[in-house]
This record gives sequence, structure tokens and C-alpha cells, in this order.
Amino acid sequence: MSSFELNSSFKPSGDQEQAIGKLLKSLEAGNKHQGLLGVTGSGKTFTMANLIARMNRPTLVISHNKTLAAQLHSELKSFFPNNAVDYYVSYFDYYQPEAYIASSDTYIEKDSAINDELDRLSLNAMNSLMTRRDVIVVASVSCIYGLSTPEDYRNLTLRMREGDVMDRDVFLKHLVERLFERQDFDFTRGTFRVRGEVVEVFPAYSEGEAIRVEFFGDEVERVSLIDSATGRVRERLGSYTFFPAKQYVAAPEKRAAALKAIREELEDRVGWFEKHGRLLEAQRLKLRTDYDLELIEELGFCKGIENYSRHLSGRLPGSAPSTLLDFFPKDSLTLIDESHVAVPQLGGMYEGDRSRKNILVEHGFRLPSALDNRPLKFHEFMERQNQIVYASATPGPFELVNCRADNKTYIPVRRAARSGEKAPEGFKGILFTSPKDIRVAPSPSTEPVEKFDPTRRSTPLIVEQIIRPTGLLEPKITIRPLKGQIDETIAMCNERVAKNERVLVTTLTKKTAEDLTEYLKGVGLKVSYIHADVDAIERVEILRALRARKIDVLVGINLLREGLDLPEVSLVCILDADKEGFLRNETSLVQTAGRAARHLNGECVLFADVMTDSIKRLVELTDYRRGIQEKYNREHGIVPQTVSRSEQGQLKLYAEDDEESFRVAEDEAGYGLEERIARLETEMKEAASHLEFERAALIRDEIRQMRGEYGKGRG
Repeated sequence: MSSFELNSSFKPSGDQEQAIGKLLKSLEAGNKHQGLLGVTGSGKTFTMANLIARMNRPTLVISHNKTLAAQLHSELKSFFPNNAVDYYVSYFDYYQPEAYIASSDTYIEKDSAINDELDRLSLNAMNSLMTRRDVIVVASVSCIYGLSTPEDYRNLTLRMREGDVMDRDVFLKHLVERLFERQDFDFTRGTFRVRGEVVEVFPAYSEGEAIRVEFFGDEVERVSLIDSATGRVRERLGSYTFFPAKQYVAAPEKRAAALKAIREELEDRVGWFEKHGRLLEAQRLKLRTDYDLELIEELGFCKGIENYSRHLSGRLPGSAPSTLLDFFPKDSLTLIDESHVAVPQLGGMYEGDRSRKNILVEHGFRLPSALDNRPLKFHEFMERQNQIVYASATPGPFELVNCRADNKTYIPVRRAARSGEKAPEGFKGILFTSPKDIRVAPSPSTEPVEKFDPTRRSTPLIVEQIIRPTGLLEPKITIRPLKGQIDETIAMCNERVAKNERVLVTTLTKKTAEDLTEYLKGVGLKVSYIHADVDAIERVEILRALRARKIDVLVGINLLREGLDLPEVSLVCILDADKEGFLRNETSLVQTAGRAARHLNGECVLFADVMTDSIKRLVELTDYRRGIQEKYNREHGIVPQTVSRSEQGQLKLYAEDDEESFRVAEDEAGYGLEERIARLETEMKEAASHLEFERAALIRDEIRQMRGEYGKGRG
């Protein structure tokens, strides 16, 4: 398969076709930066899918968190079932980075829990990029962190064909060099087992399938695909290409040179510590590094091997690491979803990582070369991009400045320009500030600085997608005084609940959210809160409960924004809306108000005594978009409709009214209780392996109900 095949019963509607056309024209013209300003519910993902299909290039889709990345992955996989749609995020369920607190002499060792499935999916993404072009990789910011170089990864592939002459022990040696482990009993990903002349290898990127290589003397007699659990042959392959078992890998010849270079650096650094009388640091560094070197020499791997990545890859000091971006061909396409969050996130990774590692190096926990195990700097990320499409309902300063009609690259700088001022010669830095504080100038020239107009809605390279396929309008904006905001919120909540609608309420602090939740419970409302201290799984449970009407009101702070698809929500109440700041700036207000954009009666109520600039901008933007939407609906005879529950496939596996008939049908099919539970447990694990966490949670609840465990609490 060499081309993308978009599989969808839907056709572009509303203004999706014009958005696709304009973006295609810009991409075909060779422009590096272009933006899609798509309002909530306008089908940005479908527009992106059409771009991918028509451009027909390997594509990287960047999302700012794992949850939204998983949602995008699921949607794109349904659009492109015959192509490779991969998922690449941090493979840690838990990650505590190595750190040192000098003031209290506290060393915090690196601690992590690797998610086996995410590790498999990451390796699978790398392998797809090495073997085909019809690849979409949905990734988080992890894509700018270091990996093995594509050259090392490619050179360590091993192709086995029937009829090849190779001794079995030589084959085992090749597997060990590629960081496979021998496990004759615990046969899991990244391991191999030996039974006489038969070697079975479980590739690290495989899902339940292993490869059996059978030898006859020094000849490869048969290569087969087998079930990793039962050993049953599924298919005779004839040949197979093995990829390395880990993301960090180096060829043996490079490893020897790297070990020599690490020892030389260690000697120099220990000598420096001793010269300056820092004997504790010298001893600490020598013991730790010698131990790591022994492991690398004997096993090819050690805990924290990424800290030696510069030596293992043969890079120069200070040079950029190899990342997932290097696995993409030069003509690839990048789509950045919710770019107003993702772009600053990409720009902020380097400095945070650097400050932590500087302390480790200074106190002898790591060699100075560990500083080169780092994420890409922002300009390095941009240098590796061919063409980018930024998608957001609220494009940030960087997108607004760079997606210009003349397609020059403009750089945000921290302070307003003075008349006739010129940009610093050779300036290439990027600082992310609010639109008020931005000046821009062509880089790296010294042309006069041009003042940036933050009120500009779009430019020819930022394409607006404002019409929703459902015909829904922007939520109505209502401003109410601060006095009595709690009582008014309660009254409005009761009014919406009586109509079987849901409500979101946003506060400024976690304590306020928790206290307000208790108060609303006291007046008889079914309410819960959600904030950063609520773990990810529980957040999913709370959102499901809201949609299933176990909860009518949800109180939050900053999580009730990007990516939440809650069609049952008709009212959003923003308390203390005039407290200008991060939680009440223009972007936050627009994104939060958008949570009511999927309901016919959508309304956003802001409690404020002062009309801040952000509130004024929200009102102006809403009026502008509603005007376009109303005109389109009139011209095309469209009657707005709320997104129906039946369209939300992840909410219910089947209707509640059909629950009894569902069980009766299973009874008639001859399944007893234990058989049904066993089947559901298999479905639950399969759903979780495909990142369909809501569906997995629903199946789990069904199992609990069958066992009579539901409602007894979380054990």
C-alpha cells in the first residue's frame, strides 16, 4: 500500500471544502506555515484527514497530551483502516526523572513504570516509517526527545530468508546485539527462546505474534508466523526482517568507540573535580559511570543509557539528538492539533530539561555529555519540518505571526517596538508572550520592525472553518454581575437539569472548586469536580458519569477546555470572569465557552463587574462567528440540531433499555455467566490494548454488575 485511502461515508460539508481547498493550495505552493482556524465542532479532524489523503505524504500529527492523542489516533485509524496509523507517546505510566536538591543534599533516583503497550506502539511507529510511506504517526511532545539514529536502526535490521546459510548460534548472537533477551519460559515482547534447532523470536513491536526460525544444520529451513501464546503456526512467511528490540541501540563497532570516549570524558571530569578539591563528586561520578560501562559492555544496555547517547551515536558536543522526526522523509507533512497549547509546549521542553541536568552534572551524578541527551530546541524542531498545518480554534501568537500572506518567517520578541527600530542582526530566538507584548521582524534580516496587530482575525494562510455540519451556532454569551454569582449559578443549574441538560462551572482555584462542589451537593445537585489532582482514569470516569446523567454539574478549573467532547452540556458558567490572567485570558475564555458549542441551547454565562479586553474579544469573536453561521444556515435552509447521544459511540455499548434483551440473547446462545464474563474480560483487554479506555471501562462495569460488585467502591 503506497497511497492513503480515506474511508468515510461523509463528504466535506459546510465550509470544510473551502478550508481543504485553501490549505491544499497553500501547501502545493510550497508554503511552510499555514493554519486552520476551526471552531469547536466544525470537524477539524475530518478536514485534516482529507488533507492527508490528498497530499499523500507521510504525516506527523502532534497533540499536546496523551488523551487527546489517543482520541486523534482512534479517529484517524477509522478514516484510514488500510494504512499505517501509529501512536507515539511517552511509554511511561509513571516517570520520576533523576534529580538532585543541593540545599538538602537529596538525590532522587530515576524511577519509572513502562507501559508495555505504549512501548510496543512506539516501536511499531518507528518500524512503519522504516518500511512504508503511507504512514500517519499521532505523537505527543515525546517526538522531540532522543532516539537511536535512523541509520543505526536500519543497519541493525536483520533479514532472515529460507535457504540462507547461517549457524544457529550466530543468529542468537545477532539477536543479542539487537537487545533481544533470552527467556525460555517467560516468552514476552523483545525476547527469544531456543528449542534445539528451532528459535522463536517475539518482536518488541508485535501484538501476540512471534516468528519461528527453523534450522537444518547451517541452513535456514523454514520461517513462520506463530501465535505467541499457543505456538500454532498461522502462516509460512519464507522471510522476515527483525528490527531492534529497544529504541536506544548502537552497532557493536560504534559501542566500542563510545565506551572509549566515555572513559576519556570520565577521566577528564574526575581530574577536574580532584583538582578543585571536590573528592566526593569525583568518587561518586567514577563509581556510577564505571558501573554503567560494565553493563553496556556486557549487556549492551544499562539503566539511563540515554545519558550516553551522544557518544553512542557519535555526535559532536552540543549537537541535536536524533529523534522520531529524523525517521520521516524530507517531504513529510506535520499537523499540530490545538497548536495554541502544543507550540509553546514544544518550545518549553529544552530549558526545563537543561536546568535539572545542570545540577546533576555539577554535583557529579552525570558526565557533562549527559546534557546532550535532551529534547530538541524549538529552532531545531522547526529546521526539521517540511510543511506545517496548525489547527486550533484560538491560534496563538506564533501561528498568527508566521502564517502570513507573504510567507516570511516572523519571530515573536519580548517587548513593543520603538519607531524605526530594527531587529538584532542574525536574531533567531523565539520567545512566547501574549499578543500585547509582541513585536515582529523578518528573521534573520535587519529590516524595520513591524508592529503586530493582535486584533487581526485571520490572514490568507490562516483558513477559517466556522460552519458546523450540524448547523449549530456559537454559544450565546451573557454577562452577569459578580454579586450573587453562586445563587444565580444554582438557579441556572436547576433550570438546565430540569431540561435533562448538563452544566460546566469553572473556578480559579482547586480549593474553590472542591468547596463549591460540596456546597452544590448540599442544595441537591448531582455534582463532581475535576482538576489536576484527579488522576487520569478517574477523570474519564467522571466525564462518563456526566454524560450518563449520574452527574448533572461538573466543576473545574483549567481542564474543561481543549478536546472535551460533551454534547449534553448546554451551559457553561465562568465565575470571576473579570480576573484577567492565564485562566481568564482570551484563549481560555474562547476555549471554555466552546464546550457548550455542541448543544442547540448552548450558552456561556460570565460573571464579571469589569469588561476586560479578553471578555470584549470573546463577545466580538462570538458575534462575528454567529453572523457567518446564521447567514449560511439561512442560505442553505439548515435547521441547527444538537449532536445526538447515539452518535457518541464510546458512551454506551448498547442502550440501557436493551440491556435485558442483550443478556437474554446471550442466554439463548448457550452462554452461562462465567462464559459471558470470560468473553467480556477478553473484550475489555482488547479495547484497552487499542487505547479505547472508555469502552474498556464500560465493559469492566458490566463485569462488575454481573458479579454483583458494582457500587462497592474502588478496591
